[in-house]
Amino acid sequence: MTASPLPRDVHTVYWEDSCVRMIDQRILPEEFRILTLRDSHEVADAIRTMAVRGAPAIGISAAYGMALAALAASQRSVSDFRSAVEGAARELGSTRPTAVNLLWAIERMLRVLLGTDLPPVELAEALLAEARQMADEDVAACVAMGAYGAELLPDEGNILTHCNTGSLAAVYHGTALGVVRSAVEAGKRLHVWVDETRPRLQGMRLTAWECLQLGIPATLISDNVAGSLMRQGRVQAAIVGADSIAANGDTANKIGTYGVAVLAHAHGLPFYVAAPLSTVDFSLESGDEIPIEERDPSEVTDARTIRLAPEGVSVYNPAFDVTPSRLITAIITERGIAWPPFDTSLTALRNREN
Repeated sequence: MTASPLPRDVHTVYWEDSCVRMIDQRILPEEFRILTLRDSHEVADAIRTMAVRGAPAIGISAAYGMALAALAASQRSVSDFRSAVEGAARELGSTRPTAVNLLWAIERMLRVLLGTDLPPVELAEALLAEARQMADEDVAACVAMGAYGAELLPDEGNILTHCNTGSLAAVYHGTALGVVRSAVEAGKRLHVWVDETRPRLQGMRLTAWECLQLGIPATLISDNVAGSLMRQGRVQAAIVGADSIAANGDTANKIGTYGVAVLAHAHGLPFYVAAPLSTVDFSLESGDEIPIEERDPSEVTDARTIRLAPEGVSVYNPAFDVTPSRLITAIITERGIAWPPFDTSLTALRNREN
């Protein structure tokens, strides 16, 4: 199979011609296709079915979805307009319960909706402007994370990743893979071990593809190879993204992340998390309070259209797990590096001026 090319300047999700456009990640790497979404219901379905995934990209998609709902209702009465936008917010917010960026983006859009007495037409434009501003901020945040995080990586060596955290997981550039990208672009000689990331294989299908497009040396491995590589001294650091971070630094990320963190800790290797501060839910004291999404059993039992497991077997398919903060070396954000104790350092970064 020949991987489809990625135009380097294409954003994962963007606004064009009064529609939301996004890369359809369900069919990569076989095919590169841009979806055109014309209402908030289509955006919600795209998030739910993982046409778009990655916490930052999900959040921006939801913001654009609310902008679509606002523009569609802009000729209605004030009460009907607010009801339509709030309804879109509820539908979008129910799609992926673990992704903090999703609720963060919706709440930010609702503050615009409820914080002004503008007529619906002008308020719809204000909501679209807010969504666009959030998209611009996301790109800037990823570039800043890349710069901060690149300093932590060795001048040469092997970096282990889990799931997809490149440009496809954000609006552009990426979080954890964005850090590796920035380091390579700065001249560091790095090679990436790409976990396949079962059961949806985001590492195999997306991270490996992005590395090929960017010219980053990379090798795909099955998830259960990581420990052996670490024992052989063939991993110098592990870096992952996050879908939710509690105030104490406990981090929810794609299922299997906890295992990588345990292995890194056992082998004395740094384990880094890269995520914007919008991923931190300061209302949660610990990871025990993070809701964990469970997905369709067919993701485990089937390989796309081919059934592999015996009929009737029970399946447990959590989409995420929680890595305790004690296993995390540092959390890379757009405002700098948070070091343990994270309840103090994350709060300090939140309060720091941009």
